[in-house]
Amino acid sequence: MSHEEWLRYRKLGIGGSDAGSICGLNPYSSAIAVFQDKTQKEAEEKEDNEAMRQGRDLEEYVARRFMEETGKKVRRANAIYGHPDHDFMMANVDRLVVGENAGLECKTASAYSADKWKDGHIPESYEIQCHHYMAVTGADAWYIACVVLGKEFIWRKIERDEETIQMLIDIESDFWQNNVKADKMPAPDGSKAAEELLQKYYGSSEPEKMIPLVDFDEKLERRAEISDLQDKLEKEKKQIEQEIKVYMEDAEMAVSDLYRVTWKSVTANRVDSKQLKADFPEIYKQVLKQSESRRFTVKRAERA
Repeated sequence: MSHEEWLRYRKLGIGGSDAGSICGLNPYSSAIAVFQDKTQKEAEEKEDNEAMRQGRDLEEYVARRFMEETGKKVRRANAIYGHPDHDFMMANVDRLVVGENAGLECKTASAYSADKWKDGHIPESYEIQCHHYMAVTGADAWYIACVVLGKEFIWRKIERDEETIQMLIDIESDFWQNNVKADKMPAPDGSKAAEELLQKYYGSSEPEKMIPLVDFDEKLERRAEISDLQDKLEKEKKQIEQEIKVYMEDAEMAVSDLYRVTWKSVTANRVDSKQLKADFPEIYKQVLKQSESRRFTVKRAERA
């Protein structure tokens, strides 16, 4: 199928790369983001970046290195697999291992991520991804291979764990039925995706509508504590920066064994909107762009 068809098809279920996010194990994504992806009407392609491009381009290289290191043979799986009992669980796997009931997941990582693979460790999000593939395909094991760019090649074998697979099925079933199918947003997690989704669902307020605020006093007290702490930390951070600036004087760069600090002169050109409005009111009206959002504020109630 074409890439556009694949984007539309992946909305019909949960794939391996979604599993870690739904389980809260992916540091770069969340259940909210997956919900947004599955429920938006148009298939939206995520913005490509260099890491994604290298991951795709190096997949074949990782597969070849795996064969060289292990003596095993792998083949492409030119199909999207579906779970026999849970049709929302899908798998678009990198490779299948010839002669074994197993597959291979190919990864790349930067040298800065090498510690996540040391001592036989596998990043949790990737491990749950492989268990998702085992759940869907019925495989007995799954291999994962990773090229840590400029440093090393790593491969591991993950044995099928029925307890983990059943837990994963339960979590994904609950998410699919009670969130995606019910069109009900998962619990907020503080992510940018959650904020965007709240703006989408509740983008405008109803004037004069007021409801009782029930069971949130404790959370709002905690919010006030966090705000106070943020203010103190921000002031401390600024003080440190100012001390370094005094030390640097007119130097553009300062270096130590651990850090490299720059304080560069930067020239920026910005439109003076007040001047534009005063001197060219008609042009100002033409270029004026209206946007709507909701401002969230918290004030302590006045006690009688």
